[in-house]
Amino acid sequence: MTDKQAAIIGGGVIGGGWAARFALNGWQVNLFDPDPEAERKIREVMQNARASLPLLADKPLPKEGRLVICTRLEEAVRDALWIQESIPEQLAIKQSAFADIQAACRPDAVLASSTSGFRPAQLRDGALRPDQIIVAHPYNPVYLLPAVELVGGRDNPAILIAEQILKDIGMKPVTLRQEIDAHVGDRLLEALWREALWLVKDDVATTAEIDEIISYSFGLRWAQMGLFETYRVAGGEAGMRHFMAQFGPALAWPWTRLMDVPELDEALIEKIARQSDAQSGHYSIRELEAIRDKNLVGFLKVLKDHKWGAGKVYSDWLKTAPLPEQTEKESWQPETPFVRHRTEVLPAWIDYNGHMTEFRYLQVMSDSADCLLSYLGLSAAYVGAGYSIYTVETHIRHLAEAKPGEYITVSTQILYADEKKIRLWHSLKTDAGIEVATGEQMWLHVDMKAGRAVAMRQPLRDRMLGLYEAHRGLGVPEGAGRHIGQKQAG
Repeated sequence: MTDKQAAIIGGGVIGGGWAARFALNGWQVNLFDPDPEAERKIREVMQNARASLPLLADKPLPKEGRLVICTRLEEAVRDALWIQESIPEQLAIKQSAFADIQAACRPDAVLASSTSGFRPAQLRDGALRPDQIIVAHPYNPVYLLPAVELVGGRDNPAILIAEQILKDIGMKPVTLRQEIDAHVGDRLLEALWREALWLVKDDVATTAEIDEIISYSFGLRWAQMGLFETYRVAGGEAGMRHFMAQFGPALAWPWTRLMDVPELDEALIEKIARQSDAQSGHYSIRELEAIRDKNLVGFLKVLKDHKWGAGKVYSDWLKTAPLPEQTEKESWQPETPFVRHRTEVLPAWIDYNGHMTEFRYLQVMSDSADCLLSYLGLSAAYVGAGYSIYTVETHIRHLAEAKPGEYITVSTQILYADEKKIRLWHSLKTDAGIEVATGEQMWLHVDMKAGRAVAMRQPLRDRMLGLYEAHRGLGVPEGAGRHIGQKQAG
């Protein structure tokens, strides 16, 4: 039994998203859903998740956890630390499911509901262990969007455990201060939805036009700042107080319908459905999901690079997540090329041709070079004293394709070294022994304050020169010293 085991009860859109989120973070996932199509649906969701979440990572994710399709609920929940209920929004059905789950699950398991509207007090009615049941309301797609609304008591031990687990799998738990129907996010969405229904009914705008206004304007602002921070900026230098004073009177104006809801009669339903078909009916749902995920990855990448908003969640997660360590060759001897760096070709490294893009080859070589310099004694203290190694020239040969999922090992040979200069040779090979690239570099040892090359300090100098002497017997690799476009000998 491992504590990294999750049970997903209900394998629809949300349940499938939860399964993917946990599995791609290395958890075993047990799925229970009586739907005969459940396995097909979950496999399709997993496929979408594998194509998107790893694109946000600049280092390998944990090995994907095993997905187990269970035929009995008891089998799914028995050993799970996290149990996520994602069945239809009917209170009686959920309460019955919780009774069955608690009869079979660990007392210390987190039992979380994906419910969009029910409060924990409603879900706990008649429960064996009421405090074990909490709300963990995510947003679709769960494997990309990090926010989760947690409801069930800020001091509840189950909430405290849930907060940590969610952070560990790259999500952003927001624990609500009190219970309320539909929580926070869905109440906000419901207000916008009601207004949109009136706008369609009254022929003010079509479904496509409303979506364009949202996605081309304030939707982009909300993706990075939300509502209140956006309006703070709108207030100019005077900030939120000025905004509230300027636009506060509008609250008394008839700008919204709020609780005045149009009747969803057949005419309105048909009108909305017809417009929606015209708007995007030429795409399948799976095609729309793929488009959505690619766009979300693009947004999140930018936000991650700027350590802002939802992107900061991923930036922080990748710093702390227990990702695979670099493989070391324990048997390495100084008389052989230096081997300390092995890495997976990540989805984020793939270009439009379907293989590793150009600058990633240099990144992999640089990572190997960093391992070498660390081994030789170029420490933070050494750099802090004002000395470092600068790369002044690089020549890369691309010999074969490196494809996603392949592993590359870098071997590094010192071709020449004196007290100021180092010439290196990198060879990148797959586990199948195919050499995909070589790189030749010239380094200078630099006094960073003076801005000029100087002799290396100890112990770096002796270690570097000693390794060069050990490598002199290796000979010159084929291709070393070649200029661009030089033809092969013979």
